[in-house]
Amino acid sequence: MELSLAHPAIKAFMCGSLSGTCSTLLFQPLDLVKTRLQTLQSGMQPGSARVGMFTVFLSVVRTERLLGLWKGVSPSFVRTIPGVGLYFSTFYSLKQHFFQERRPGAIDAALLGAGARTVAGVLMLPVTVIKTRFESGQYRYGSVVGALRSVCQTEGPRALFSGLMATLLRDVPFSGIYVMFYSQTKASMPTEVRESVYAPLANLSCGVLAGVLASLITQPADVVKTHIQVSNPQLRTAEAIRIIFTERGFQGFFTGAVPRSLRRTMMAAMAWTVYEQMMARLGLKS
Repeated sequence: MELSLAHPAIKAFMCGSLSGTCSTLLFQPLDLVKTRLQTLQSGMQPGSARVGMFTVFLSVVRTERLLGLWKGVSPSFVRTIPGVGLYFSTFYSLKQHFFQERRPGAIDAALLGAGARTVAGVLMLPVTVIKTRFESGQYRYGSVVGALRSVCQTEGPRALFSGLMATLLRDVPFSGIYVMFYSQTKASMPTEVRESVYAPLANLSCGVLAGVLASLITQPADVVKTHIQVSNPQLRTAEAIRIIFTERGFQGFFTGAVPRSLRRTMMAAMAWTVYEQMMARLGLKS
């Protein structure tokens, strides 16, 4: 089927998948460093010296070489290519269904982002679990398929949905907050900027600002999610929160905040910029 003849939602899926592929390949090292930081901190004794982002970065390069920074990129692709595509196609479909006659307001944009992320997050969670374990360095899986088979055989299929609540508490608010700030910031720009050759750069700037705010607000949920998926898949979210606070205090919920903020901010900003440019070339409103 030619892309020009495809349903608009399918076009949105394909544009989203391509944008997610580009951003994942570029920023995978930041995700790996973030996961390693959180994994190290969860295994340390209270009062131990904190490990920094740069230390983890050098350790990975020294022990696993430069390509070690892209460990887990395979499950990231397996998750991102359909996941981001599903996110954008759901977002597009919801927007066309509910807001065909008017521009979404701030709350509307937040609900659109949250709804799209809920659908994509639940459907792609098993791959997210495998991706997190790949990056942690604590599991020796040979492939994504082999990892899925191993988890099902040794821990049961339920383990593939470990951290569901924490994941939704992280991703749904992130997407809602991000889309709200992004859409409102972009709408506040002068029309001549939005329609000029500098529009992609302006959109990227709006995305960076929205990403920083959304990343910091949802960082604690990311720490809890990683702790559950790597350390104990049977752990309840409330119990994981208690353990993290007891062992590391309030600051423990912001472990890995810098690499995650960098990655999530740049990935989201790039994904939305590429998506909107591709949709515009296809003659569709994003």
